[in-house]
Amino acid sequence: MTDQAAYLGVGASLTGRRWIGPTAEEDRLAEAMAQDTALPPALCRTLVKRGVRASDAAAFLAPTLRDLLPDPRSLRDMEKAATRFLAAVKARERIAVFADYDVDGGSSAALLLVWLRDMGLRATLYVPDRIDEGYGPNDAAMAALAKDHDLIVCVDCGTVSHGPIAAAAAADVIVLDHHLGAETLPPALAVVNPNRQDENGDLGHLCAAGVVFLMLVEANRQMKTAGNQGPDLMALLDLVALATVADVAPLVGVNRALVRQGLTVMARRQRAGLVALADVAGMDQAPTSYHLGFLLGPRVNAGGRIGAADLGARLLATADPVEAGALAERLDQLNTERREIENRVREAALEQATARGLDAPLVWAAGAGWHPGVVGIVAARLKEATNRPAIVIGLEDGTGKGSGRSVSGIDLGAVIQRVAAEGLLLKGGGHKMAAGLTVAEDMLPAAMDRIAALLDKQGAGALGPSDLRIDALLMPGAATVELIEKIAAAGPFGAGAPAPRFAFPDCQILFAKQVGTGHLKVTFGDGLGARIDAIAFGAMDGPLGARLTQHGGARFHLVGRLEVNTWQGRQSPQLRLEDAAPA
Repeated sequence: MTDQAAYLGVGASLTGRRWIGPTAEEDRLAEAMAQDTALPPALCRTLVKRGVRASDAAAFLAPTLRDLLPDPRSLRDMEKAATRFLAAVKARERIAVFADYDVDGGSSAALLLVWLRDMGLRATLYVPDRIDEGYGPNDAAMAALAKDHDLIVCVDCGTVSHGPIAAAAAADVIVLDHHLGAETLPPALAVVNPNRQDENGDLGHLCAAGVVFLMLVEANRQMKTAGNQGPDLMALLDLVALATVADVAPLVGVNRALVRQGLTVMARRQRAGLVALADVAGMDQAPTSYHLGFLLGPRVNAGGRIGAADLGARLLATADPVEAGALAERLDQLNTERREIENRVREAALEQATARGLDAPLVWAAGAGWHPGVVGIVAARLKEATNRPAIVIGLEDGTGKGSGRSVSGIDLGAVIQRVAAEGLLLKGGGHKMAAGLTVAEDMLPAAMDRIAALLDKQGAGALGPSDLRIDALLMPGAATVELIEKIAAAGPFGAGAPAPRFAFPDCQILFAKQVGTGHLKVTFGDGLGARIDAIAFGAMDGPLGARLTQHGGARFHLVGRLEVNTWQGRQSPQLRLEDAAPA
């Protein structure tokens, strides 16, 4: 909570939040930027929120990899990893890629598989089963791979896999990862990870696919030095963009440029797997970070959650349109099944967590038979509903496998890693905003109590309803497609760089009704002829839907994020409605 005065006088909105607007200093800077640059005031307010100065606005609005891509060798072990990787390619050695089962793991694996295919090599793909094997390398799988391969590359996993990597002693192992490292590193030939404890953290925002891409940049650079040409790396950026957004990596620094360029590459529809996936998802417009996070990402993830773990990586790596179509259809079916399973677990988890209390430093729930593939999504839903770190655990045969999601400012991954080191968890790790764990059922209460106590020390128990931060005031008549497209230049928007949120004051509700499954459709105006459509997903389950459909002619302040809605070839502005308050 901030001491700043409530914006538009809204101390408690329909969703119980206090609205916080721009500061006087932000207003001053935005006005000065608009005068200096002739950019739209709404865009200037967005840039000021990002900490961009007027003199840097032009460069910020056109990020380039040339300017932002770091030297790969700034990461420890990078040169060693790329050198060994190229030696394996030159000697035509047998290479295996051991990947995590999520979008980041699948994209990371696909990057290597496609690069190697362009070099005339076929690598073995191994993705562990979420239920039978769990996250990361295991002794049996690594030992088996080492018998038949000369080099194993672990992507999006491996940083804390000391035993399994030791079990692969017959082969060289390279780890390309981004998860938090422990005090000691596993016995791999190279561990490239911006979140190693001996790294400075400057590149800690990279996802695993970003790390893999940097290794391929270094590999191509070494090839060029030797007088050889490597595969086209720019063509691989669609995979990096998908992983960056789907893994909720902050869209700052080089990540902005990677995603911006990756979306451009994706729009060319040249990767068979992504074309097929976009088609089954019903994407009928140029891809945005929203599409990556909410349409493509969940479908790629569905295989690792409730199906065959390697489906996502195979889809992203294939060059065969027929195979891509079949894999995309299967993943789409699995995603539908995943949603049904998720809904059942979410209802049970929310009921249990509510009975336990939603104001503790940790909100958690555990249940027998809860599918391990959906506990992370359900934890995210609990976190969103309570503004508290949340953990959801599926129990089976005396063991619980769970996943946690955190809120801004609370480092969950470090807490999970500490509790695992203390022996209350069988294993656990992750990063600030997300973590995974395995716990003996009889240790569950003690482990959750300890996690809650450590989170409380970080202030998790003092969190109230989150303030809703608003970037600027806007009138319906000013919300044009042209303005929205100009604001988009400050993107891509996502984690760490949210799209600007606008308040529309004192509006008439012209139309409001339920659409689809629990969604709210609204048309509102200023009373002077200007009007705009709005959509609020899932709002009929909460206070927004009930109050706005029964508005009785009352006027409201409305808050949300603007987007361009495309329908039958026509474009119009639309507000993604997040909150409202009586005017």
